[in-house]
Order: sequence, then C-alpha cells, then structure tokens
Amino acid sequence: MEKRDNYRIYYTNCEHLEKFLDYIKIQKNYSLDTVISYQEDLIEYLGFCNYYHFSYLEITYKKAQKYLLYLYEGQGAKATTISRKISSIRSFYRFLSSLRIIDNSAFSLLVLPKKEKRLPKFLEYNELVELFSIPDCSTSLGQRDALILEMLYATGVRVSELVGIRLEDISFSEKMIRILGKGNKMRIVYFNDITLKRLQYYLENGRKKMNIKESSYLFLNRRGGNITTRRVEQILDEIIKKTSINKQISPHMIRHSFATHLLNEGCDLLSVQQLLGHESLTATSVYTHITNDRMKEVYLKTHPRARKKAS
Repeated sequence: MEKRDNYRIYYTNCEHLEKFLDYIKIQKNYSLDTVISYQEDLIEYLGFCNYYHFSYLEITYKKAQKYLLYLYEGQGAKATTISRKISSIRSFYRFLSSLRIIDNSAFSLLVLPKKEKRLPKFLEYNELVELFSIPDCSTSLGQRDALILEMLYATGVRVSELVGIRLEDISFSEKMIRILGKGNKMRIVYFNDITLKRLQYYLENGRKKMNIKESSYLFLNRRGGNITTRRVEQILDEIIKKTSINKQISPHMIRHSFATHLLNEGCDLLSVQQLLGHESLTATSVYTHITNDRMKEVYLKTHPRARKKAS
C-alpha cells in the first residue's frame, strides 16, 4: 500500500465529530487529554476517508480493512496503537448509531492485532521514600508537591482525578475522599495518617497563602487557580532529576506502585480493583503477573532447597 505519513491535511470540518467530542467531554466527563487523543485519531481517519473519496457514513468492511492495512503498513504502527485508533473510530460510530445517523459500522467486524503484554512499571518502596524526601516543605509549593506525591501513592488515583479533588470531597475524620472517576462514576478512596499530617500542614500553611482566588480545589498553582495534569507531570519530572533514581517516572507509575504494593502485602484483587476504579477485574489482574514474579524471586532466594544447586 502507498505510504502516506499524515492524512490529517485532507481533513475537512465534520459536524458529527464536533458533536461526538462534546459528548465525551461533557456527558462522559473524559479528561482533556483523552478528548484530544480521540480528536487526533478521528481527524486522521476522516482525512483518510476524504483522500480516498470515501463517505465516512457509508463505510464498508472492505474500506475499513483498507484503513487497518494503512495503519499496519503505511504507519508501521504497533499493535497497541492500532487497537487504540480503531477503538476511537468504533466509539465514534457507536455514537452516530445512537443518534440513528447510521445503522451499523464495519469497524465492529474488524479483527484487531493482539496487544503485546507489557507489565506495568512500578517503583520500589525505598525509591518512593527518596521521592518523598525531595520537596522543600518550608515553602508553599514544596508543601503542595509533597502532598501530591503522598496523595498519589496513598490513594492510587489517576492524576486527572487528583487535580479534580475539592475540599468538600475530603472526610478528615474517616480519612477518605470521594473521587469522580471515568464516565462520571463516583468511588471512595482512603488515605493514611502520614498523608493526613501532610494534608493538614499544607491546608494550614501553604495553601492558605496560595489561595488568593478562594478556590475550592485542593491543589492550587502559584497563581491561585487549580493545578493541571500537565503541571503535575512537570513537577514529578523536576523532582526525579534531584534523586538517584534512574527511571522514567510518570504519575501513573505511582498508581501502578500503589496497586503492586497492596497486592504484595496480601490485599485481595477485588479490593484493589475497587480502589483503582477499574470497571472489570481483567484490568486489575495485570498486577498479579508482577506479584507472581515477585513471589518467585522471594521463593528462589529463601527456600533452602531452591538455594542449593542440583548435584
């Protein structure tokens, strides 16, 4: 197939796309990053349709296969990338079907490549302790940054959920927080005494100085507004540079650490699923591969017969 790096230049404005993006942003409450990802995937697809003079409202199975082939051969995309892009298109067509604009979608019939099994990366506890020691808690921003790290690890929330926490969502006596997660679904997460101590110190000192706009959000930026997910990522990048840790770290990696450490300490999978806000146990079960590897390592190091070589 002809290799063309970018079909986006053949995209023309699409009223249905704008309605779909409004739908996932307002009704589904998807984060801005997720909405942008859907937008980029669909603009590329609609540009592909325009280039080949396909009507996106009349896509056949053969035309859907042609786009799949383009992702394989034209882009050389990985299985995970292809699955994500096709998933975006399927969601778009399901939305059109719900409005009775189309009857069905050929993309629902496509067989997608199997995703590579990639285990979540996580931090060892001693690495987290090093991270926690970096913020300068004599400053307002340092108090905020220290609490961000503690809250991510204590609760396992997504960074998009973290920045959405308001003071009224927190129960100090019960040490729990109401979290508005994906798809507008509410769940409860918990925190510990160490996190509570940092939280109270931040509220009584740093946040009080930063809150010039009388915001209800827990985490504020230096101008008094609520902090963004991108800024949290930047803060973590700045902190990691001051440590001896030689890893690429993201806020989601702390979420992985939360789940892995709970399972390693004996927490059951169903409880971890509920704390993470996963819809199905399948998404959570990926962490059992990590804990199984950990158990094997412990076994080989500690069992008397495992330490001995066969003669």
